[in-house]
Amino acid sequence: MIAPTRVWLNRTYAENVFFIDLLRTAPVEVYATHVDADSPVLAAADHGLLEPDGLSAEAYVEFALDFCDRHRIDVFLPRLHQLAIARRHAEFDALGTALICPPAQAIATFESKVDGYVAMAAAGLPVPSWHHVRTADELQRAVEELEDAGEQPCLKPASGAGGEGFRTITREPFHLGQLAGWPSGSVQLGQLAEAIAAAPGPVDLLVMPYLEGPEVSVDCLADPDGRLLAAVGRTKRSRRRSFTTDPVYLEPTRRLIETFGMAYLSNVQFRHHRGVPVLLDINTRPSGGLHQLRLCGLNLPLAAVQLALGRLPVLPRTDELRGQDYALVAGVQPILPPLAAALHQVPVAAAPVRMAAVHQPKPLAALV
Repeated sequence: MIAPTRVWLNRTYAENVFFIDLLRTAPVEVYATHVDADSPVLAAADHGLLEPDGLSAEAYVEFALDFCDRHRIDVFLPRLHQLAIARRHAEFDALGTALICPPAQAIATFESKVDGYVAMAAAGLPVPSWHHVRTADELQRAVEELEDAGEQPCLKPASGAGGEGFRTITREPFHLGQLAGWPSGSVQLGQLAEAIAAAPGPVDLLVMPYLEGPEVSVDCLADPDGRLLAAVGRTKRSRRRSFTTDPVYLEPTRRLIETFGMAYLSNVQFRHHRGVPVLLDINTRPSGGLHQLRLCGLNLPLAAVQLALGRLPVLPRTDELRGQDYALVAGVQPILPPLAAALHQVPVAAAPVRMAAVHQPKPLAALV
């Protein structure tokens, strides 16, 4: 009997319960670790374990090396401290553990959005205009330049995931009406300038024009040398989601992946400036929505594991992909009982008694 492949996912998103489901189409034994005992990912895995919190990046790598050695991990897909782990790739190789992540140089390039935009622009890829803001004076100049060009200025951190910290910048003074309803997604220019001037440490922000939708999130699989093997875009229009293989998105994606050697799983995000697609964000990890590609017949998590083990996965041609439009709805997933979580290791058979909500795709026809 052939032993199952041991796959480890470290601290990751709740939606990756579906990532684990896709791995189970092959003989795998899944390990998952988290600092949150109520993460549904722990219950979805064969072995759900708590991991230490508050470690430095280098101390975490030592924990990861020991974990892979003790549990004889075959394939490790890191999210937390991905760059520090990738820099010590050879030590994991020596243990017999294959890493599913791009090389350290590619991860470092896109860890800062500033460095990423500079590198992409130098490679001739379509990026929006952007301003690196570290002082109140730089903020004022950036906003004025965008306003003079007829643009709506927006702000976001130079590092971070997803839409964290995104705000539109307004000159409208604060008024009590802004206390009604949900918090606003805007920030007042004068208040922002004062906060930057009073900041106790370095400021690292981007000011950019507002980019129109739809947002297109392209999930990618590349071989260990960074050659693109599969890419499918997920278009987001309000509640509706759909798939696209339009070359206007896939061709810049291919150039980006192959220019920077983005091995294995990554995600490339586009929005539009005056109708033209521009690169918005690059994730050197699988997206939280990667599992949605199963609706068009793709299992990229399993394909990535096969690549890491030196096998060439069988993938459908892009022009053969079909997928129905769908929406995301909340569903319930098991989480571990309190006692079992305290013991740091719980097989799935421990009959979890609590539930957590995660989003899962449903074809729109099924919602009527």
